Amino acid sequence: MACHVCGLLVQARPGHHPHCPRCGSALHFRKPNSLSRTWALLLTAMMMYVPAMALPVMQTSAFGSTQGDTIMSGVIYFLKGGDWPLALVIFVASVMVPILKMMALIYLLISVQRHSRLRHRQRTVLYRITELMGRWSMVDVFVIAIMAALVQMGNLAQITPGLGAVAFASVVILTMLSALSFDPRLIWDHQEQLQHHE
Repeated sequence: MACHVCGLLVQARPGHHPHCPRCGSALHFRKPNSLSRTWALLLTAMMMYVPAMALPVMQTSAFGSTQGDTIMSGVIYFLKGGDWPLALVIFVASVMVPILKMMALIYLLISVQRHSRLRHRQRTVLYRITELMGRWSMVDVFVIAIMAALVQMGNLAQITPGLGAVAFASVVILTMLSALSFDPRLIWDHQEQLQHHE
């Protein structure tokens, strides 16, 4: 089995849970409570997605007036200004990627729980893609953090992160943790059981 912390391959027999000789962490053939942890983190991320889209992610104060902008209002603003490439990047990274990631995780979880015999290799590739693309959703959070740090001109102009930014960052973090909690080896377990019975 492979250590989840340092990646060292350790020879062990089933039912015996040794510790990694290199880093000392407990070794498991499968991540403990993988499905329940993944479901819990994913459902929490789905609940946080609603305020992330509805609440302002950024509040701009200029000359005494304050305006709050959500992710979609930012996309619409850039579209109206003719900056469709920037609007497309924000829409894909901040709206589509979290939705697609959550849908992919739901599909993987349901297929494992139903002991699906179909497309083991494709589901493994889907998991790898899902795990890789999650970090790109943080583009909005980084942009807001940079703008809030740069635009601080006292009473003239000021940019502050809104509650939507906190909710959106929590969605990204929770989906990343849910993908890390999922054990892709569970996809292949039922297939191995069928081969043993045959």
